[in-house]
Amino acid sequence: MTKGPEGQALSAYRAMWRDLTVASLTSNAASASLDDHARDGALELMKYGLKNAKKEKLVSKGAPLLDPQVVSTIGSEVKLRDCVDDRNWLQYKLNGELKNDVPGGHFRTDAKVRRVGGVWKVSYLYMHEAGSC
Repeated sequence: MTKGPEGQALSAYRAMWRDLTVASLTSNAASASLDDHARDGALELMKYGLKNAKKEKLVSKGAPLLDPQVVSTIGSEVKLRDCVDDRNWLQYKLNGELKNDVPGGHFRTDAKVRRVGGVWKVSYLYMHEAGSC
């Protein structure tokens, strides 16, 4: 495991995804843990997705598989790139049926993790289309 700023940024990134995975079980955009490891645009993106899922009466089950890599470190900002595997993290209707027959896949994710006030949080998150990695 990488130590120093890179290791702390990777830990915050992974924790952000765990927070999102838990909130996705009920599509809870108001989950108190969402801002534990995310802020700014990354936090807003997660809340937006959860609100839409709630409107569509969908929840997610399972968990994404992550493999983040450090792209660069400049001061208190670490840029990461990941190829998220969501084949075991799918959306379901409230009656337990799968939303659709799309099996999930891999998508490239770009993130910036910043240290503010001594705490590392994901501040930028961009999820590319399925099949982008």
